[in-house]
Amino acid sequence: MQVLVKHYPKNCLLAVMDRYSAAVQNMEQVVMFPSLLRDMQPSEHGRQAPAEAPSLYNYFTMLKAIRVDVEHGLLPREEWQVRMAGGKANEAEDEAAEKEEGEEVVGQLDLEAQFHLHFSSLHHILTHLTLKAEEVTRTYQEIMGLAI
Repeated sequence: MQVLVKHYPKNCLLAVMDRYSAAVQNMEQVVMFPSLLRDMQPSEHGRQAPAEAPSLYNYFTMLKAIRVDVEHGLLPREEWQVRMAGGKANEAEDEAAEKEEGEEVVGQLDLEAQFHLHFSSLHHILTHLTLKAEEVTRTYQEIMGLAI
């Protein structure tokens, strides 16, 4: 598989997003039968993950869903709240609570500090998800006997 690689600085958020997107795209192309991953548990650094950990199939579906958001953007806030709340009943309460929390946070941190906090968190999360996509791909290849 040949992926068009854009050249960004190594720790640029766009580079991390591209690596994640490429890893998930590779995972989707390699994993032809995702149902084989249903009962497989991820392994962390050579040891088996706890029994309550999600299966590799759950990671597969989650990683695909997140990739869509990374590549196409998030839903408008109103649509997202409706999906998350299951309706508009809790929307006013949620907005009031978010506003209070937001005012407290703004009072505690300036905007630049907030930006760096969220940027580094997003960078860390995307890097972790990229590793999970590579793990799902590698495990599937091992199951199918395709490991190099």
